[in-house]
Amino acid sequence: MEVQYNRKKIKVDYEQKVSEVLKKEIEKNKYEVIGCIYNNEYKNLDTKIKEDAKIQLIDTSSKEGMKIYRRTLVYIMGKALETLYPKEKITVEYQLGNAMFCKCDNLPITKEFIKNLKEKMKEIIDADLEIKKVEMTKAEAQKFYEETNTSKGRLQYDFKENDIIYMYYCQEYYNYCYGVLANRTGVIQKFDVVPYEEGFLIRYPSSKKPTELPEFKETKKLAWALEEFEKIHSVLDVNTVYKLNKAIAEDRIKDVIMLAEALHEKKIANIADDIANRKNVKMVLIAGPSSSGKTTFAQRLGIQLRLNGLKPVTISVDNYFVERQDTPRDENGEYNFECIEAIDLKLFNEHLVKLLNGEEIEMPEFDFHVGTKRYNGKKLKLASDEILVIEGIHCLNDKLTSQIAKEQKYKIYISALTVLNMDRYNRISTTDTRLIRRIVRDYQFRGYSAIHTLNTWHKVTGGEEKNIFPFQEDADKIFNTSLIYELSALKEIAMRLLQEISRDYKEYAEAQRLINMLKYFKPIPNEYVPNNSLLKEFLGGGTFDLH
Repeated sequence: MEVQYNRKKIKVDYEQKVSEVLKKEIEKNKYEVIGCIYNNEYKNLDTKIKEDAKIQLIDTSSKEGMKIYRRTLVYIMGKALETLYPKEKITVEYQLGNAMFCKCDNLPITKEFIKNLKEKMKEIIDADLEIKKVEMTKAEAQKFYEETNTSKGRLQYDFKENDIIYMYYCQEYYNYCYGVLANRTGVIQKFDVVPYEEGFLIRYPSSKKPTELPEFKETKKLAWALEEFEKIHSVLDVNTVYKLNKAIAEDRIKDVIMLAEALHEKKIANIADDIANRKNVKMVLIAGPSSSGKTTFAQRLGIQLRLNGLKPVTISVDNYFVERQDTPRDENGEYNFECIEAIDLKLFNEHLVKLLNGEEIEMPEFDFHVGTKRYNGKKLKLASDEILVIEGIHCLNDKLTSQIAKEQKYKIYISALTVLNMDRYNRISTTDTRLIRRIVRDYQFRGYSAIHTLNTWHKVTGGEEKNIFPFQEDADKIFNTSLIYELSALKEIAMRLLQEISRDYKEYAEAQRLINMLKYFKPIPNEYVPNNSLLKEFLGGGTFDLH
């Protein structure tokens, strides 16, 4: 047998581990190698080679590498906590920047607790212990769960199609992770544990600087939005996939859906009330990352504004691009339409000032084929009871509206801030939720395959990191567009599209990762989703004709 690595072909023995075959390459790599892509699938370095294979190494300078790093760090934290406080239960709640927020059920988070946990984690890391992926039959797993009385990895056991149950094992500690872990604890080079609110943060580097721990930048508004939803869904008792599936199985899911949708409506109404109460506000600016549901949110906010006596008038920033020859280019020499310099800021601000002064403007319409603004006689003038509503990726950046006084602007940041966990130790990332939404919408309304969406996703998220996330704390309000039941509603379409991707494509690895998460959700029929739901922006057939 042979493996292909970096255009080299290497003869290997049957069941040799990847870590043995590529030992020299792993040791000389600039950054810590933490996993691999084995025949277009994410794998642990201890994977045994049983057929001819193409292998790529994953290090901590890649996004997937840092995901493995983060999962492994959380696993080590779980082991340390169980060693120190065997009766205590913990929940990994959500991500805040380059940190994971965790809460204990009973233990107070004291200086001594933080010191003990950090020291024990460092001890486990310094020992460079092996992390093994072990297999159990259903019968062995049943015995394991009866003897340990644990819920770790229980979703696997409850999933009928699983004949084999996997657990990660390290020195008498068992836990499961819905994704690849490193094969040893010593790969963790930088981390910290610090108290935060009612819990603590596990801090880690970014893939951009994997050997440095970045300064923690507090995001109070974002944390508050996440905590609020977390508490609400804990009260509803649907904060894990197991509990969501239980609600579906017991035919309680319609109540969960109604409550989730009512929460959205209440929050949107509160935002509209706040805008109306600020008498000087003449402009609502809405920004958020891809697939947050900005279009539906803007429509629903418009209804609530009308109830407050304000008529929304929409302006599209897309009509204010600079002429094609003036468009900035990126490092590859390609047009960069996502940077703020791609917008004709001078004209945009001139028009905004005139509108707020009660003057009439002629609106441009941008011709994307030719790359120029055209004027077709479309005039606009604001009445006294009208308010501008503008949606776009730069709306939180004051450069976009530099000529408008702060008190005249109301900024809203929206995103699908997921608070649903697979279980206590495995959270579902906000980015994954948005990616699944986008896969479904791209197929339904844009004719794109899942391969296309996965292939271009890194460009989308790269633009968000530069143009949206740095400004999220500048918002007057943060609106969480996530719905606790949404992945069950999106599952059937998303799974079908992802399963069409064969191993021949490099996108297969990411497709399999998403499939291995989605498969544990019980599906919900589309007709259960209300017609005015934000989810209809992705599923179609809603009240707002958006497509």
